[in-house]
Amino acid sequence: MALARTLSMALLGVEGHPVEVEAHLGSGQAALTLVGLPDTALREARDRIRAAVANSGETWPDCQITVSLSPASLPKRGSGFDLAIAAAVLGADGAVPLEGVHDCVFMAELGLDGRTRPVEGVLPAVLAAVRGGHTTFAVARENAAEARLVPDVEVIAVRSLTELFARLRGEAPPQEDLFEDEPPCPERDAHRAPRPDLADVLGQPMARRAVEIAAAGGHHLMMIGPPGTGKSLLAERLPTVLPPLSRQEAVEVTAVHSVAGTLSRREPLITVPPYSAPHHTATRVAMVGGGSTSIRPGCVSRAHRGVLFLDEAPEFQRSVLDSLRQPLESGEVTVDRALGTVTFPARFQLCMAANPCPCARPGPACTCPPPQRRRYLARLSGPLLDRVDLKIELQPVTRGELLADQPFAETSEQVAERVARARERSAERFEGTPWRANAQVPGAELRRRFPVPEAARSILAAAMERGEISARGVDRSLRVAWTLADLAGRSAPEPEDTAMAFALWSGRYP
Repeated sequence: MALARTLSMALLGVEGHPVEVEAHLGSGQAALTLVGLPDTALREARDRIRAAVANSGETWPDCQITVSLSPASLPKRGSGFDLAIAAAVLGADGAVPLEGVHDCVFMAELGLDGRTRPVEGVLPAVLAAVRGGHTTFAVARENAAEARLVPDVEVIAVRSLTELFARLRGEAPPQEDLFEDEPPCPERDAHRAPRPDLADVLGQPMARRAVEIAAAGGHHLMMIGPPGTGKSLLAERLPTVLPPLSRQEAVEVTAVHSVAGTLSRREPLITVPPYSAPHHTATRVAMVGGGSTSIRPGCVSRAHRGVLFLDEAPEFQRSVLDSLRQPLESGEVTVDRALGTVTFPARFQLCMAANPCPCARPGPACTCPPPQRRRYLARLSGPLLDRVDLKIELQPVTRGELLADQPFAETSEQVAERVARARERSAERFEGTPWRANAQVPGAELRRRFPVPEAARSILAAAMERGEISARGVDRSLRVAWTLADLAGRSAPEPEDTAMAFALWSGRYP
């Protein structure tokens, strides 16, 4: 009888949990038994691993093999345990040194020919393992760049079981390339589409101003207007004027996309704010996350630290739109399923676009009666709109703006400079607090720590007395007023700032 232990990682949402993989070789009929709550994909690993070991030139133990995945109460899903199980079995058989097997965390899927294949969620798994004191990792070569995003770790990138076992034995890896890497394709980058720029948007000075305010303070934005006015263009360009992600934010965003399986293998670290634009037929599970076999992040989490754009917002199901209310307030979404409870980060900027009526015809061509127009926009619930800081109505582009020989429009770079300066002012004001943007400050803290002068507050007080604004709307208008003051370089909001903030919140901005 022989016993060997090694390590792998299980993921619940974006949180990694260490799993001890134990392999016991005993007497009895030759078989491999997996215990410890494995799912279907993991149960199928028995035949897959046996074939991979045999095709790598190693001898599979001809005995009763029991593999335990501990802790037994933690669900294990996916094929990322293949490499750890193979290393533990051959370690117990004495084919590889136990020292190298015990001190390493293994994460990779195996092909029948012994080749390693990449798995999802390597970055959050490595982060969790490092917090547990582990520093050596063996992963597929396609996951190596992602694993090396974590500092001060040793990453063993292997292409096959043959290469892994050679490294564990202290031998030189095989020189022959049994599996050719994908040849580089420089032309792929040469034909990459240029990044969107605000200079592409013709006219719409008020909407462009609203986009700048939204970026400077992290505010949510709603745009209403007929087709062709530039709503989608403006939404796509909102991320281009947002500040780049900090290192910590980049790791957060990259971890979510790693679990979602949308991470680039060539450039794994996401340094720019992400942009997610689901179709209006998206379900509630697709929006907030979930799944039947595993709980995966939804659109709100893939837009973490970035922009979630809902085009044709009234066409979304009412339940899908209302599911956004909780993450808009808390910055995270909790998904409860029979598989377990998982919390995903979801601190995003919401940007919605809508036509003013069902027919979407501009101006006099519209034949929709006023009640029908009201019913169409009423598909967006009041509680959801109450959480949107900026509401702007777009008018059709004029013929002069469309046919101008040299239309003047500021570029994203120019607007981003002003946004960056405004963010610096707010960061100085929030020094020593957990907030970095005006939209993140809770209402109670906003009134207590950052009071607005009485003259500026009186405009909102009068609107509240008339029933034109809610208490939540007052807080959101105050946040926008602070953003306007930051953009103007003022130390505190003035009456004109709160007046404009109220107009933007109520949709009355001229």
